[in-house]
Amino acid sequence: MSLSEAPMTIANTVPELLHRTVLLDEAIDALNLDEGERKNGIYIDGTFGRGGHSRLILSRLGASGRLIAFDKDLQAIATAQQIDDPRFSIVHDSFATMGSSLAAQGITYVDGILLDLGISSPQVDDAARGFSFRNDGPLDMRMDTTRGISAAEWIATATEQQLEKVIRDYGEERFAFQIAKAIVARRAVERISSTRQLAAIVADTVKTREKGKDPATRTFQAVRIFINQELEDLEAGLSAAYAMLRPGSRMSVISFHSLEDRMVKQFLASKAKVPQPDRRLPIRAVDLPQPQMKLIAKIKPSDAEVAANPRARSAVLRVAERLEDVAKGMAT
Repeated sequence: MSLSEAPMTIANTVPELLHRTVLLDEAIDALNLDEGERKNGIYIDGTFGRGGHSRLILSRLGASGRLIAFDKDLQAIATAQQIDDPRFSIVHDSFATMGSSLAAQGITYVDGILLDLGISSPQVDDAARGFSFRNDGPLDMRMDTTRGISAAEWIATATEQQLEKVIRDYGEERFAFQIAKAIVARRAVERISSTRQLAAIVADTVKTREKGKDPATRTFQAVRIFINQELEDLEAGLSAAYAMLRPGSRMSVISFHSLEDRMVKQFLASKAKVPQPDRRLPIRAVDLPQPQMKLIAKIKPSDAEVAANPRARSAVLRVAERLEDVAKGMAT
């Protein structure tokens, strides 16, 4: 989901919900949907957010093109339902389910996929969602509030070892042991049910932090990722996206922190890498293994975009193209 989204002059926009979309033009340009028949292809926006990317895709699609968006957030679904366009549909689920969701619609292959990972500005700025340590609110953190347990419920029952592992692995927090110990000690006295309580515990525990970075940043990131199973969804979503891409079609993925970007980079690299056979074996050139994807680009926001939207500074866009599977004779 976009960390922020940009005002646009496209039909069906909802002005009060518009924000600045990170790497908007770059991500859509990379899909090459303006080329020939590709204008009338089927595209996926894996994280609708507040619709910045979807609206730009729709503005470039041909009359018979289709755009199918996914999102777990009910507020995003409500925004998407305001788009009155027969070419557009929204699925209330994670992009990790795109394979089964589209198969149910009779769709086997698509012509481009965009995944904009992370959390959106409206989610962060709404204290009631519990994502932000800056504004006090209930400690929820669920992107889909109709499913799963809240952060408060998990923190109330997780063992000290579980807390430490999540904060260390998903937050890359070197003080994970101390923070987990402090959380367990505090919850023995009172229920930790608000963002302010959790932020205060971390602030009291972490005495040193990078300049300009709140001590609670890494812990809140870790708990949010765990509660929403973001990395599990990403792993499944990347595999599903690759399987659904038609040869010659592209995948654009925008990530906002190192854990996400590392997974995306390694996945795309594994598909672009050609295994090297033993040179001593008599293998014909036609039987040599072929790469499955071609790496197209790695793009970061311009200085101007970061100046206008500081939340974009950590964004990384990676683009790869599906190659034809010669062995399977996959048709284009």
